[in-house]
Amino acid sequence: MGIFTYTVRRILIAIPVIVLISIICFSIIQLPPGDYADAYAALVLTTGGGYASEDYLEMLRERYGLDQPFWVQYWKWVKGFPKGDFGVAMSLQGASVAGLLKARLPMTIFLNIFALFFALAIALPIGLYSATHKYSLMDYFLTFIAFIGISVPGFILAVLIIAISIFWLDSSYIGRLYSNEFIGAPWNLAKFVDFLKHLPPPIIAIGIAQTSNTMRIMRGNTLDVLKQPFIQTARAKGLTEFAVHWKHAARISINPIISRIGVYLPEIIAIEMLVSIVLNLNTIGPLFYDALISQDMYLAGTILLVISVMLVVGNLIADIALALTDPRVRFELK
Repeated sequence: MGIFTYTVRRILIAIPVIVLISIICFSIIQLPPGDYADAYAALVLTTGGGYASEDYLEMLRERYGLDQPFWVQYWKWVKGFPKGDFGVAMSLQGASVAGLLKARLPMTIFLNIFALFFALAIALPIGLYSATHKYSLMDYFLTFIAFIGISVPGFILAVLIIAISIFWLDSSYIGRLYSNEFIGAPWNLAKFVDFLKHLPPPIIAIGIAQTSNTMRIMRGNTLDVLKQPFIQTARAKGLTEFAVHWKHAARISINPIISRIGVYLPEIIAIEMLVSIVLNLNTIGPLFYDALISQDMYLAGTILLVISVMLVVGNLIADIALALTDPRVRFELK
């Protein structure tokens, strides 16, 4: 079985998995007691707007099909998927869910991918360096920093970034991904440069935990690889330590990390959503939070499904990447 056949097989397996995930997502969203109409009535009451009449609440339930059985509501939701119709956001005056995702999903995907590459780009060389300088002063220092990065939650780091920005830096770089004059403006070089200036705070908050975790894993992998016979053979051939470490050891040490990308993705996505809520970024994180609070089942269910599909695709990409980089996996596929 070649890589192409393996990829097609994994895609075919992913289809029923996604269908099952859609059922689970829609079920989870409906677990809390009540519905959107009840959440709306509570919102009106708590905001001092009086009481929502029962007639109006029944009208909401009838308009959005909230009084229908579970399977009827589920079918109403999924039947529009082939046409790109994910229903309407009840909490946003009937706005199209597809339109909301179109506006926020690209930035969400970008932040997650950028944070993942940030973690790998920083952690892999540092982990390799730490392993090749085991028990040195720098190794102890890097290990100490890594443990701090693993211990501090991303949302706490986001709060610290807000505090630092308010008291010591330009606070306009917090709570947005570009300056006010570029909001709604078409992309150009000036907007892109401004975007890059606003990017470090969320990327650091999202990626620092995975950077620290990956560094520890890379260090452990490298220490194991350096004990292998082929490393001794490479040294016996007269190769420099730099070539042994960075050319031979690194190639093997990195394979378990590639296979763990599927594990990293849900962690990074979860951290990204929390950080986006704290920093109020224009991603699906705050949108998902508001949808859960208002029990907007179509919006919340769609976002949860999109996140799940991202994880399925991420695991597929990780498996294919591992097959391309590890000769042992390619041999098993033959």
